Amino acid sequence: MTNYKRNIFSIGFYNVENLFDTVDNPHKNDDQYTKKGNRKWDRKKYFKKIKKLSHVISQIGKEYTNEAPILVGLVEVENNIVLNDLIQHKNLKKYNYKFVHYESMDERGIDVALIYRHQLFEYKSSKKYALQFIEEDGKTDYTRDILVVSGLINNELTHIIVNHWPSRSEGEKESKYKRILAAKRVHEIIDDLKKVHKDPKIVIMGDFNDNPTDESIEDHLVLKELYNPMKKVFKKGIGSLTYKRKWDLFDQIIISKNFLNNNNGKNSFVKAKVFNKKWLKVYKGKRKGSPFRTYIGPWYEGGYSDHFPVFACFKKDQ
Repeated sequence: MTNYKRNIFSIGFYNVENLFDTVDNPHKNDDQYTKKGNRKWDRKKYFKKIKKLSHVISQIGKEYTNEAPILVGLVEVENNIVLNDLIQHKNLKKYNYKFVHYESMDERGIDVALIYRHQLFEYKSSKKYALQFIEEDGKTDYTRDILVVSGLINNELTHIIVNHWPSRSEGEKESKYKRILAAKRVHEIIDDLKKVHKDPKIVIMGDFNDNPTDESIEDHLVLKELYNPMKKVFKKGIGSLTYKRKWDLFDQIIISKNFLNNNNGKNSFVKAKVFNKKWLKVYKGKRKGSPFRTYIGPWYEGGYSDHFPVFACFKKDQ
């Protein structure tokens, strides 16, 4: 086991695959995640998923830090109830996580959120930025908000930007423009931060529904002041999810370059990885090695998520 010094800490990101409670929300398209819905979602399945996810989160990056992550960005969470159940589970309770969450206009009712260990991340502020698109028929397509949370890590102000960009469900090429617009929206947020903070330290994380080498990421998001450590990971053939037996790395953590060779700040970047432990994988059959999911289509599998988490390690400079 790799055992770094105590001054290493980690942050994570996890798409938790439709973490819904079992109660029908009449304002959201969540009917299938109820007891009477086509997925027969009930309290037993729900709390099994909470148990599994809380265990995963407690282990992210632990081989390098001996600690649970300071903070974890989450996507595909329904509401405050599921977040509270998650952080209050015995697997996570001792770490004293709190969370930041805003309801979005996403029609499925899945949102982005951030959980953080409040003794290690001193929360200062948060804001949500809407992400919406005008379709060809003139209708507005609402998707998940972008969440920005600012706080102190080792007394250094750090801005966390959590994303869940539009999916490829209508086709990769057909939906590409939406992810490019999302990238531009992130840069509008960065520009807002720069108006208030000189050389802000920024961590951008999310399920971008694009790979590190795709246009939205490479040409529109990771511009001169940003660095994407996940690009090297992807070029090694490592991914965070599979589609038709092909690995993709849609889940990424991207940082501002002032985390590199950081002589003036408190925290500097060490490495980024996919958290793809053997116990998170399907162990046999045609999907062997893929993430062990909760559902495959309408069929209940009882696993964790259709995505692996990703994480980045940082060094607290003495």
